[in-house]
Amino acid sequence: MKQITILFSVLFLVMLGFGIIIPVLPYYAEYFGASEDTFGWLMATYSIMQFIFAPIWGKLSDKVGRKPILLIGLSGYIASFILFAFASKLWVLFVARVLAGILSSATLPTAMAIVADQTTEEQRGKAMGMLGAGIGLGFIFGPAIGGVLSNIQWLNLPSLATPFLFTAILATIPFTLAFFKLEESLSVEEKLRNEESGRSRKISFQINADNLALVYLSAFIVSFTLAGLEGTFAFFAKDRAGITTQELGYIFMIMGVANAFVQGGLIGKLINKYGEESTIKFGLLVSSLGFFLLIFANQFWSLAFFLAIFGMGNGMMRPSISSLISKRTTKGQGTAIGIMDSMDSLGRIAGPPIAGILYISMMEFPYLLGAIFTVVFAGLFHIKYRTNVVKTKEAHNH
Repeated sequence: MKQITILFSVLFLVMLGFGIIIPVLPYYAEYFGASEDTFGWLMATYSIMQFIFAPIWGKLSDKVGRKPILLIGLSGYIASFILFAFASKLWVLFVARVLAGILSSATLPTAMAIVADQTTEEQRGKAMGMLGAGIGLGFIFGPAIGGVLSNIQWLNLPSLATPFLFTAILATIPFTLAFFKLEESLSVEEKLRNEESGRSRKISFQINADNLALVYLSAFIVSFTLAGLEGTFAFFAKDRAGITTQELGYIFMIMGVANAFVQGGLIGKLINKYGEESTIKFGLLVSSLGFFLLIFANQFWSLAFFLAIFGMGNGMMRPSISSLISKRTTKGQGTAIGIMDSMDSLGRIAGPPIAGILYISMMEFPYLLGAIFTVVFAGLFHIKYRTNVVKTKEAHNH
């Protein structure tokens, strides 16, 4: 468990850094002349690179070992934030996002692979939960810190650059931890086996259900609507209520607390009592309500409260989708979850630029679209769920 604790610390500090820049990045891009739709493309650039390179890093870690790939990911993370902090033109921000997407996308999948290497099936759920908690805590505290740092000027840089420089310095801690304390989890024998199986065996998976097309599409919708919100909310809060970067940090922190409350304790009880399908459906409805209410928000507390409602709905859906896919897959869990991750990345690629274009037409459009999409999918889930119940009853009667 010592190695898992080190990984928890690494991921907490990495995600704390990502959280720090959430409320600042839109204003920083605007400082260099980016419009709402340009910022959407800036957000999407990272996801495109992540979509392409995360599987490549995963395969490489099977061949050369986990630790060197994790260190490459952390190095890229540090370099991209230094580039952000000292940027002088908008195109430099795009270069930094490309670099971050290519290199830092090695971090999370490699960390998950280390957990898989070092735990039994019985221990794995708890260990993955620890990593998830580290990620969640980073996103809770990061935005508030970023909001405060954005008002501090450092090294004659714009004050908005301070959170990026601070994050780069902060990231040296997880890099040092991983370099000196983390042990290689992949044995030489395992590396050889992985290389041989990569040459001779195709990866396959089998799903024990009618199909999971609607579930995979829901994973896309969850990611698409969330990424669209993240890409426009800072502009919306500023235009609608004059929200500062510091206040925006507090708003995202409140959303993070609401999301963590659901994922930390409530989600298990909901799934055990109602099942994944009903929990996904309920999460879609709650998210839709949050999106719809945001249209009418006009000051700090209404923005924070309505975004927290959205965060609770989002917190219900993500674990339920993962659990449902895992339970209905009888062979090739990694491939099945990999498809879900691909849908998640596609949503993050499409969400910000589309939301940015819609925002220019009318600032409420991205949230209206989010409300419509999520409520439509809630209806589709209801129809599908009722159909499954009828089929199950008919099977029992026969």
